[in-house]
Amino acid sequence: MSNPDVIVVGGGIGGLAAAYSLSRRGLRVRVLEQAADFGEVGAGIQLAPNCTRILDDFGLLEEATSLGVVPDAMVMRDAVDGSELTRLDLRDLGRRYGFPYLVIHRSDLHGMFLRACRRAGVDLVTSQRAVDYANTPAGASVAFADGHVEEAPVVIAADGLHSAARSLIVQDEPVSSAYVAYRGTVPTTEDRAADVDLSEVVVYVGPGCHFVHYGLRGGELLNQVAVFRSPKALAGEEDWGTPDELDAAFAGSCDFVQDGLPHMWRDKWWRMFDRDPIMTWVHGRIALLGDSAHPPLQYIAQGAIMAIEDGWVLGEHVARSRDASGAVDWAAALAAYEAVRPEHCRRVVLTSRAWGELWHLDGVAREQRNALLRARHTDDYSFVDWLYGPTALFPADEPPMFEPIPLASAEVPAPA
Repeated sequence: MSNPDVIVVGGGIGGLAAAYSLSRRGLRVRVLEQAADFGEVGAGIQLAPNCTRILDDFGLLEEATSLGVVPDAMVMRDAVDGSELTRLDLRDLGRRYGFPYLVIHRSDLHGMFLRACRRAGVDLVTSQRAVDYANTPAGASVAFADGHVEEAPVVIAADGLHSAARSLIVQDEPVSSAYVAYRGTVPTTEDRAADVDLSEVVVYVGPGCHFVHYGLRGGELLNQVAVFRSPKALAGEEDWGTPDELDAAFAGSCDFVQDGLPHMWRDKWWRMFDRDPIMTWVHGRIALLGDSAHPPLQYIAQGAIMAIEDGWVLGEHVARSRDASGAVDWAAALAAYEAVRPEHCRRVVLTSRAWGELWHLDGVAREQRNALLRARHTDDYSFVDWLYGPTALFPADEPPMFEPIPLASAEVPAPA
């Protein structure tokens, strides 16, 4: 492919989803990835109905479902005593929103998009590290570390948390949460998985820490994630989030959580950063997408989903911005994309921060949170209606946010 219509910088889930979305609209797309091979690092990922709805539109939902697990319930428990706080009936949730809640291995989701891009004729190029972006009379260009420059009518910067394109719009830095995540997968034939209900997605929330587990790959694997606040990070030390901190952070948790810690990968961990929301994503013919625009903390499991939504929305507006000859009015398509996506993602980024604070409460605030969660009805979807419904294409389609319930309103039982 000598003259692409679109260059996508970054071959992660968001970049590949955008490339596939645009190629479905008849555009010639080139993806330039900095790594030597296309791949995804990590373990499990949760895909709510606002994402599986898009996978269905892409014609990929059946394949995704075959690669993952459709769980029956999402359960929140207290990490200290192990008691159940609240749950979502995910089968009922799927009926409410019309599409399932799915959990899948990140590499399986990435591989699915990679295969879809290949079938669609996307030009996939590796070992290309972008260092600079610029607008040109004919569109935009990207300069790479090896010295060469690529040009196209439009450039999509899906280059992640440390995006080189974001600095064209704002001079900011990633924001450290001082939390770190450890991950690990266990074959379900091992003893650790013997007492685990693989039909549930479970999160144990505790003081300064939480622990998540659910099944993957049709129930062949148990995925586990341990997240905690690092005292070393709070003290300003560079070497933070180390395994000794992992064990100390969960010392007060229930036996089930502590029994899962030896199964965490101890040779790598993920420090958790986001960025403050920005409402400008487009600079001429250069557009941010995914974590370059809106990296969130992971507490409401919408990071990759937002990136997939970005690509789908952009593809929909490309289809709406063509003239009779088929030419794309890129100014109109990018303006429509920027008119709707930043506000939704702002809500997600800020809600993710607030949800993380709620999960990690201690003392009286923890007791108040637990009381409110226990009082919630299983069929109360008011906290996710704004999130799990159809992805908005226009600002007027964005649903209202939920109304937070003050912790102080909780009726906390008196000590025995």
